[in-house]
Amino acid sequence: MAVRTMDSESTRSSQPQSNLANAGGGALLPVGILSSTLGPHGKHYVCGSIAAFTNIVITFPIQKVLFRQQLHGVLATEAVRQLQRDGLRNLYRGLLPPLLQKSTTVAIMFGLYEDFSRVLLNKAQGSGVPELVTRSFAAALAGTAEALLMPFERVQTLLQDHRHHGRFNNTAHTFRTLFTEFGIREYYRGLVPILLRNGPSNVLFFGLRGPIKEQLPEATSRAGHLVIDFVCGGVLGAALGILFYPLNVVKSRAQSQVGGPFKPCREVLQTVWRERGRSLAMLFRGAHLNYHRSLLSWGIINATYELLLKVF
Repeated sequence: MAVRTMDSESTRSSQPQSNLANAGGGALLPVGILSSTLGPHGKHYVCGSIAAFTNIVITFPIQKVLFRQQLHGVLATEAVRQLQRDGLRNLYRGLLPPLLQKSTTVAIMFGLYEDFSRVLLNKAQGSGVPELVTRSFAAALAGTAEALLMPFERVQTLLQDHRHHGRFNNTAHTFRTLFTEFGIREYYRGLVPILLRNGPSNVLFFGLRGPIKEQLPEATSRAGHLVIDFVCGGVLGAALGILFYPLNVVKSRAQSQVGGPFKPCREVLQTVWRERGRSLAMLFRGAHLNYHRSLLSWGIINATYELLLKVF
C-alpha cells in the first residue's frame, strides 16, 4: 500500500463528492455551494472555522478542568470541585475568547496550509526539493501565523483562573484592562511556548494524517467516513497533546501572571519543576484528561472539517 507523506486537497478529492453526498442518505445542501461562493481554496477557511466552533462549544467544560490542573497541579476531582464552587453561571465564563481564537486559528491552520502548500509547490517545481519538505514548511508557516491570535488565548487564561474573577469581568473588559495598564506587549505574554508548540505540531499533524488514514479500513458510507476521520484526527490530536503537554503547562503558568517581568520559557519550566517536587508525574498532571479532551476535540474538528469539505 502506498503511503502519502503529507495530506493535501488532492488526497481528499479522489472520492467523488456526489458519491459522498449520496452515501447514507441525500445531500444536506447542494454539493459545491461553498466552493462556488468562496472559490476552491476559500472553503478551507470556512470549514475549519465551523469545525472549531462546534468543538469548542462541546468541550469547553473539559478544557476548564484541564486548565485548573495545568495551573495548580491538582487532581481532576479537585478541579471539578473548584468549578462546582464557582457555580453554573461561571462554567462557560471565558468561552468567547477561545471561541473567537480557535475558530479563527483552525481556519488559518487548514486554510493557510492549503494556500502555502499550493504556492510553495509551484515555486519548488523543478528545483528537486522533496514535496515532504515543502509541505512541512507550509505547515510550520501556518502554525506560526496562528500565534498572531494568541491574545485571545491570553485572555481566556485570565478569565478561567479563579484568582482573577474579581479583577476581570468579561472578554472586552480584560482586553481593555491589559492594554490600559500594561500596553499591547502584555497580550503576548507566553508567546515563546506557543511558537514552540504550533509549528512542530502542525508539521506532525498534516504529515501523519494521510498515512494514518490509509492504514484504516476504507469507508463506503457517510457514517463510515465520519468515523474514520474522527479516529484519524482524534488519535493524532491525543498523541500531539501528550507530546507538547509540558509547553502548555509553561504557557498556562506564564499567562496567568499579570504585569511584572517577562520570564524566559526555560525559567518558567524550572519554577514549575521545582514547585512540583521535580516529579515528571506531577509535571504531567492533567495529561490523561488532556489526552481524552484532545482525542474528542481533534476527532470532532477533523471529522467536521472533512464532512463540510465533502458536503460543500
